[in-house]
Amino acid sequence: MGDPRPSAAPGSDDVVDEDPDVRFSYANERTFLAWNRTALAMVTAGLAVTQLLPPFEVPGGRRMIGLPLIVIGTMVAIASFFQWQRNEAAMRAHRPLPKSMLPALVAAVVALSAVIALVLAAVEGGS
Repeated sequence: MGDPRPSAAPGSDDVVDEDPDVRFSYANERTFLAWNRTALAMVTAGLAVTQLLPPFEVPGGRRMIGLPLIVIGTMVAIASFFQWQRNEAAMRAHRPLPKSMLPALVAAVVALSAVIALVLAAVEGGS
């Protein structure tokens, strides 16, 4: 059957605007929705930490753990939309998918929150 994609001259900057295979669009959308579930979980965890944990001896300890989670959850929700758009545009133009900063960003903030929680727990346990 051959390649269903329209051919552009190799090395040309012609933008192909063709609907990608629907399976790829659905996969892109599922990834977007998964990132939004992650964002919602992070915001929820941040709110739970700030509102439901017993207070630490360190003033503002709960907020030091919870606020970064709320902020990163908000950022992930916004960034995931733009990543979805970039992926969709790349698929339509038959270009490689762009790199995403989301995994590194989420990992860094979760690690930071965990380190803060560890320090606060150590200070609390030392009293």
